[in-house]
Amino acid sequence: MTILVIGNKGQVARALVERAGGDVDVVALGRPALDITDETSIRAAFEAHEPDLVINASAYTAVDKAESDEAAAFAVNRDGPAHLANVCAETGTPLIHYSTDYVFDGSKHGAYVATDPTAPLGVYGRSKLAGEQAISAAMNNYVILRTAWVYSPFGGNFVKTMLRLAADRDELSVVADQYGCPTSALDIADATFVVARQILDGHGRYGTYHLCGSGETNWHGLASEVFAVSGDLGGPSATAKPIPAADYPTPAARPANSRLDGAGLKQDYGIQLPDWRESVRACVARLISEGTTP
Repeated sequence: MTILVIGNKGQVARALVERAGGDVDVVALGRPALDITDETSIRAAFEAHEPDLVINASAYTAVDKAESDEAAAFAVNRDGPAHLANVCAETGTPLIHYSTDYVFDGSKHGAYVATDPTAPLGVYGRSKLAGEQAISAAMNNYVILRTAWVYSPFGGNFVKTMLRLAADRDELSVVADQYGCPTSALDIADATFVVARQILDGHGRYGTYHLCGSGETNWHGLASEVFAVSGDLGGPSATAKPIPAADYPTPAARPANSRLDGAGLKQDYGIQLPDWRESVRACVARLISEGTTP
């Protein structure tokens, strides 16, 4: 089967390319070869590759920058998915699209289920929610996978930032009152291919699901785990000092609760991601073995 991945530089796009099995021909295209904000560019890619399924791994993810760059965020996160959904609807091509915990305001006490009311706090969350709405308005054969706290051996992310900072500092202050489910991009890729295969086999169900690492923690807990694993393996380590989010102000407000309930995906697709600690350990071990930590 031929799967067209929109985007080729981000964490999830790179994970999809790495994790594709022998039965999957992945074509990952980003700018300038494919510009998701240009429907003509999307159509050209469809004509050239005739995909059986499309995965949209392209997104504007600069959460703080989005507050002052709203037009660009909406162009990529709302208008791009709208263009893509239009072409998918015309060609009958199923679409898997990634969204975010930022569509919620974080005020719920428990983990969010996919049917909970949305209430994004900032531009990034609003633009991603608008993308979801554009897809659901244009087509029926889609799966939206909301995820959170994504990290990987690729690109920039919290895990790699902690390792980089630990190389120069003995102690780091890390927010301890924002909770979520750390999620490996490699786990996301593996789960996505399970969904894709079931869709193409005719057994998949469409709709919106939550996809995240099992268990929960806060940023301080995640940093502490990264440092513990890295230290055990001879990599950079530091002490994580817990602080409230109020002591680390950012242009964009973050949800205090980003916990996502993945029960729907387990029920419909048999997917449950590993415990977040297990995947963090694997990521840190890989970074150290590859010599890509500072």
